[in-house]
Amino acid sequence: MKNLAALLLCCAVSAQAAPFAEGDPQAGKKLFDQYDCNSCHKDKVGGDGNAIFTRSDRKVTSPQKMIERMTMCSGAIGKKLSKQEQQHLGAYLNQSFYKLK
Repeated sequence: MKNLAALLLCCAVSAQAAPFAEGDPQAGKKLFDQYDCNSCHKDKVGGDGNAIFTRSDRKVTSPQKMIERMTMCSGAIGKKLSKQEQQHLGAYLNQSFYKLK
């Protein structure tokens, strides 16, 4: 019985929620459009601003780094994203581009 309890505990600890599980990708897309995120991205990568997410030297390699970038970017446009907005926007970006686990 102790071995079963230990096994279940290990499984529970190793189980990890998907990044931005509390976010809604559709709400994130609306925020992305509302804040016109690609306007700045176009200046940085030219053409389609979405290319910033798929470039080989992209800065976002983890959920935490995505939050850091969102914080920096939102500050550049004079906005402060709430925790829920970060979840929504992160869910949209992760589903559409990053595919982080």
